[in-house]
Amino acid sequence: MKLHEIADRPGARKKRHRIGRGIGSGCGKTGGRGGKGQTARSGVRIKGFEGGQMPLHRRLPKRGFRNTPFARKLCVINLGRVQAAIDAGKLDAGAMIDAAALVKAGVLRRAKEGVRLLGSGEFKAKAAFSVWGASKSAVAAVEKAGGSVTILAPQPQEGEAAA
Repeated sequence: MKLHEIADRPGARKKRHRIGRGIGSGCGKTGGRGGKGQTARSGVRIKGFEGGQMPLHRRLPKRGFRNTPFARKLCVINLGRVQAAIDAGKLDAGAMIDAAALVKAGVLRRAKEGVRLLGSGEFKAKAAFSVWGASKSAVAAVEKAGGSVTILAPQPQEGEAAA
C-alpha cells in the first residue's frame, strides 16, 4: 500500500444536495418544500405544529413550581444614585433614608414591596438606611462612610425548623 492508493470507502463521502437548481437536479422548482403556503416560505413556520394533532408540549403534564407570582417585588437601587440625590440636595443624609424618603426625593418612582440596596457606585455620606434588604458590599460601604443599615426582612431560621 502506498500513500497515493489510500482512499475512502465508496459512498463514504456524499456530495451536498443543491436544491432549487432546475428540473434536471431532481429537486428543482419547489425545492423539496411541497406546494405553496406558510411552510414553503423561509423563516416562518408554526413551531411545534403537528397537523392539527395535539402537540407534544401540550400533551405532557406540567410539573414543578415557579415562585414568580408569589415572589416579593423589590425596588433595586445602587448607592451611587443615593449619593447623587444627597449631593443634589433632594435627600437629607441626616434623616432616616427609607422607601418613602426615596420616593419623595424622586429617586424611586414607587416603593413596591420594599427596597434592596446594592453597593455599586461611590458613597461618602454618613446616612442611616432602613431597607428591606442590602448586599454585603452596600452594608460595608455605608458603614465605612460612618452610617448604618437596618434590614427589615426577617432573618432566615437555621436548623431543622427551617426545613
